[in-house]
Amino acid sequence: MLASEGIKRTEMNRDEFTKRVWQWKEKYGGTITNQIKRLGASCDWSREHFTLDEQLSQAVVEAFVRLHEKGLIYQGSYMVNWSPTLQTAVSDLEVEYSEESGYLYYIKYRVAGRSDFLTVATTRPETLFGDVALAVNPEDDRYSKFIGMMAIVPQTFGRHVPIIANKLVDKDFGTGVLKISPGHDHDDYLLARKLGLPILNVMNKDGTLNDVTGLYSGLDRFDGRKKLWAELEETGLAVKKEPHMLRVPRSQRGGEVIEPLVSKQWFVSMEPLAEKALQAVEKRELTIIPERFEKIYNHWLSNIKDWCISRQLWWGHRIPVWYIAGKDNEEEYIVARNAKEALEKARKKYGKDVEIYQDPDVLDTWFSSALWPFSTLGWPATCAEDFKRFYPTTMLETGHDILFFWVARMVMMGIEFTGTVPFSYVYLHGLIRDSQGRKMSKTLGNVVDPLDTIKEFGTDALRFTLALGTAGQDLNLSTERLTSNKAFTNKLWNAGKFILQNLPNENDTSAWEKILSYKFDSEGIVFNLPLPECWVVSKLHLLIESVSASYEKFYFGEVGREIYDFFWADFADWYIEASKGRLYHSGVEGNSVASVAQAVLLYTFENILKVLHPFMPFVTEELWQALPYRKHALIVSPWPETQLPRNIGSIKKFENLQALVRAIRNARAEYSVEPAKRISASVVANKEVIDYIAEEREVLALLSRLDLQNLEFTDSSPGNADQSVHLVAGEGLEAYLPLADMVDISAEIERLSKRLSKMQKEYDALKSKLNSPQFVEKAPEAVVRGVREKATEAEEKINLTKKRLELLK
Repeated sequence: MLASEGIKRTEMNRDEFTKRVWQWKEKYGGTITNQIKRLGASCDWSREHFTLDEQLSQAVVEAFVRLHEKGLIYQGSYMVNWSPTLQTAVSDLEVEYSEESGYLYYIKYRVAGRSDFLTVATTRPETLFGDVALAVNPEDDRYSKFIGMMAIVPQTFGRHVPIIANKLVDKDFGTGVLKISPGHDHDDYLLARKLGLPILNVMNKDGTLNDVTGLYSGLDRFDGRKKLWAELEETGLAVKKEPHMLRVPRSQRGGEVIEPLVSKQWFVSMEPLAEKALQAVEKRELTIIPERFEKIYNHWLSNIKDWCISRQLWWGHRIPVWYIAGKDNEEEYIVARNAKEALEKARKKYGKDVEIYQDPDVLDTWFSSALWPFSTLGWPATCAEDFKRFYPTTMLETGHDILFFWVARMVMMGIEFTGTVPFSYVYLHGLIRDSQGRKMSKTLGNVVDPLDTIKEFGTDALRFTLALGTAGQDLNLSTERLTSNKAFTNKLWNAGKFILQNLPNENDTSAWEKILSYKFDSEGIVFNLPLPECWVVSKLHLLIESVSASYEKFYFGEVGREIYDFFWADFADWYIEASKGRLYHSGVEGNSVASVAQAVLLYTFENILKVLHPFMPFVTEELWQALPYRKHALIVSPWPETQLPRNIGSIKKFENLQALVRAIRNARAEYSVEPAKRISASVVANKEVIDYIAEEREVLALLSRLDLQNLEFTDSSPGNADQSVHLVAGEGLEAYLPLADMVDISAEIERLSKRLSKMQKEYDALKSKLNSPQFVEKAPEAVVRGVREKATEAEEKINLTKKRLELLK
């Protein structure tokens, strides 16, 4: 924003800049909150906090002071990741490595006092000004004779550095000679500290080369590299440069190349904190879902480095450290909770006239985030009502990409400051990627604003799509998925409309008394229901038990899929259709059958709304409140009971009925029977099956479009079996559909005869090819195999068509 106004941060003072950031925050800070609200997060928004709220800022200062008092925070000059554009240190976790094409530069270093040269291969020639040694493997016969001698660093007017032995040097990488530049490489820095070598920095904080580089001073690091290489070529010290894949460290924030630099910073000593966080998982005080991330968590904490927490920025929590004017900053400083306390401490130690000034740096934003589970609840005031009531919390739900940035640090700080793990479970969701599986980024122009998606597909469809993802796995957000789940929302809405239209008027108290008298938590009532009703209620009870168990285990995707399948495949496709026969009945008996169906429709639907509500809060709440006799909003209604009665026998019986309906529907489709046409049928089965199927003859006729007057049930084949289509629906359950009822026989014979003639010609052509030795021997094997498969398939179709023709004739 400032750049668009032609303003640089460096042209402003700290107060001006901070004022502009606050204005920015006031304007745009509510964007994410608004998105989360629109997505239906049922938070207590009166407890919303911002990182720089006064109480949270006090908590940050308190945490710094306590850690410093315990010796866990220290100041020192160490190697850090430096961002030249932002001119600040960034943590290891904020550096992303990318594989990029670059070069390996081969440079000759002369051995002092001899005519020999050692060739060094490096990806960053500009750092040679900071070389303090050359290292070779002591077991490398090519170079062992040079160990202990000196080498001359090119372009430095004869600066000498020792040639040393080190077993860690890879003999096979480059030339086997390693330049040691401890001011600009993490590994070199550690080696130099171990061996007591000096540390030379050749770079300014803005990424330009400094005075150590002589004539190159003031050049940008990459321009300096080009100029240096050109001059090495001129002097004959450049051997060659060859393409090489580089692992380039880039800033997660700005994407620029990060520079390893030695800089004075504040650090948190992590090992003592990490040990307790590791034990929390080991002792099962903390469970990470999915489990595979525990290994990653353990590996990171077991190999943790001290955390650089100071940032050379103006926006954030100022480091609560004050320096004494005129004294050495590293030796003389005061840590205090505020400026007043700092001045009191300084006066006690240095006298009344002492002048102090605060460290200009701010803390890494993740430092305050690490305190979030308890700072937001009133800590350090452990007597705060919210802290006593809500801490420790139960679950943290977040993205797997900030397992270290945030999760592990919250665990460490929670244990350190409260003695307790801040939550029992960590549920890690995947990242949302675009339909091609790419990470969303402004550069690619594929960022999706959830509000735009909501406008097109609705909140419920978006939530359902996201929640169906598997824990820890990234999700490709495609229009197809959203469209499918929007259709699911519509189906749910239409089911609700159908049920509402088929319930009695709310003023019809006697009808409602009858409906509300059905209590489906009793085995006696459930087991005595008609077959379709007993089936759907039993399936519902199994669903409630299954999804309740899955919710407990955090298998959210599984919950969503189970509810979707039950609602669409069982309730909407089968029971709603079956209920129409009950609802459109007339007469006294009809009213009784209708009230059972109404009660079952209402009971099943309201429980579907309950179990689906966490996924789709808006449509379910709207439908719930539209149903009569609602005492509470759905969001505060009790969860359905588990261990409710279910009749497994009825489920199997209805599945038989379903198999019969499917077989008849398939036969109708195969013979192109008009959808509205009702056909005759004979159902053949043993007495037990006949009894329960015949009892539901109206449902069977309704779902299969059968003529109820010409639907018969028998235990043996009917007389017209030879002129009927024979269907086997399942073991011991068959049906015969008279052909004359289904098709115009003479027209069908004519159609099939023409089809048979065409198929025969195609088959003969294929056989002719296969009978030709020339084709079989010369054509590729795959082609011959393909023709054989086609011929076999054609033969099967011919035989089927012939059989059907015989039947028709």
